Parts: sequence; C-alpha cells; structure tokens
Amino acid sequence: MKTILACCIVALTVSAATTTALAQAQPQQLVPAVPATKILAIGTLNPGIDQAAVRTILPTEVRETVGLYLAGKIDQWYSLQDRTGVAFILNATDLEGARDMLEKLPLGQAHLMRFELIRLGPLNPLRQLLGVTPTSP
Repeated sequence: MKTILACCIVALTVSAATTTALAQAQPQQLVPAVPATKILAIGTLNPGIDQAAVRTILPTEVRETVGLYLAGKIDQWYSLQDRTGVAFILNATDLEGARDMLEKLPLGQAHLMRFELIRLGPLNPLRQLLGVTPTSP
C-alpha cells in the first residue's frame, strides 16, 4: 500500500512539473482548465486598523459566519497560522458572489477585513495518469 501511495505521489509530482515546464516553455499553449468547484477565501485584517473596533465587532462576525456555515455556504474554516486571519473553503464557484457574501459580514461592512479569493478545482495532472484527453469545461 505504501509503495502504491509513494508511486502515486511521485507520478503526481513528475506530472505537475512536466505540466508546469510545458506551460512555461510554450506560452502560447494554455494548460487545460478544470471546472471551479470551490473557492478558497483567505481573510486578513486590513493594515493599521483599530483593534478595539475588531474586538467589538467580533462576536457578531462569529455569529454571522456560523450562520453561513450552517447554511452550507462555508464548507470548511481555518485559522491562519502565520498571521492573523482566516481561510474558508466556500461552496461556491462565482468569485463575485463569494466576494459579495463575505463583504456583507460585519468586519467587511466596517472595512476592517479583506479577502483574497482563489478558484479551486480538480487536480488537473490526474488526467495524465488516467490517460484522459482534456476537454474544455
């Protein structure tokens, strides 16, 4: 089992490196896109903000964030380990809709927090392992 797992990891690493090298060597050819299935939202406090204002708003922020989780809009949530902030995996594919939802939270309304949004999708190099020809989503 460990041997199979190790072979898969090596194959994924080589496949990802090959895909990256090909994309860099031939800029006119785009790496085939995969469909977006989630959005990674990394939220950080804006520089120079009033910490007292954050502490005042935080209980309401937490309640509303829990509401989004219970409504199925947030799939997973984490604390950032290297700085103050959060990371959410959103059950969404539309960046603008996700941004609107997050900006409606109390810290967003007060302009105290901002989010970097990143589309996530299936691991594209797995297609090469399966011998599947990529198609446009």
